[in-house]
Amino acid sequence: MRAKQVFEEIEKSEQMGEWEKQRYHGGNTRWQLALGFHTAGLVKAGFLIKKKGIWFLTPEGLDALKLGKAELFNLLGRKWKEWYQAKNAKQPELTELQTDLDGEPAAEDAISSDQIEQQANDQIEKFINRKTPYEFQDLAAALLRGMGYFTPFIAPLGKDGGVDIVAYRDPLGTSSPRIKVQVKHRESPAKVEEVRQLMGLLQKDGDVGIFISSGGFTPDAKTEARKSHVHVEIVDLLRFIQLWQQFYDKLTDEDKARLPLMPIYLLAATS
Repeated sequence: MRAKQVFEEIEKSEQMGEWEKQRYHGGNTRWQLALGFHTAGLVKAGFLIKKKGIWFLTPEGLDALKLGKAELFNLLGRKWKEWYQAKNAKQPELTELQTDLDGEPAAEDAISSDQIEQQANDQIEKFINRKTPYEFQDLAAALLRGMGYFTPFIAPLGKDGGVDIVAYRDPLGTSSPRIKVQVKHRESPAKVEEVRQLMGLLQKDGDVGIFISSGGFTPDAKTEARKSHVHVEIVDLLRFIQLWQQFYDKLTDEDKARLPLMPIYLLAATS
């Protein structure tokens, strides 16, 4: 789940008092800082993985939930304490996991890096969502070019027969894979019938399908793509942004201008 969604779900399920809602100079509330602070123990224990603004619960983390709240909280405290003391060997020994986070830089750092990344992704999403379907289609073609493909066909206005972009590894399409791309730019998720339609167009050896949907995919559509006998890769908006960031340096200046980015460097977590 996205970090932003985690916070939204907590706000829905938990009653926060004025103490928890107190804001710090960075704009974060006390409870948000506390959550980020405590997840350090989760990560170090191997219960949680944070990657690109997404939080993943590991199988070990799922098992740890069976311990109960009190035992899990105590385990987190021990794991965090071990990590913190190893990281700061010269610091005084900590006797308990702190919950009053006034002036605690580690807590603010733990949450701010997630929030900065999430805020950046939110801005990019809003920028993309303001584009028309054909502008998003051109954006998808630009990404493919940045990944080293040629795009001899990009569908013009009107019916496209189910293929919006054709991409090749070479200018003439003589080598595999030959990629047929369907692009949907709308709020609603792509349905299983739409994924099947793209599958039906992959008739030659070496044909690969890519379905890009800014609105995501229904569960049935995801399942259908996974079990398909032909290769269909599904790309939602989050994955599209990650790929754009990954291959941004490979884009031409003209294609970069379609979705311009600026790198920001943060202090990496140290062990």
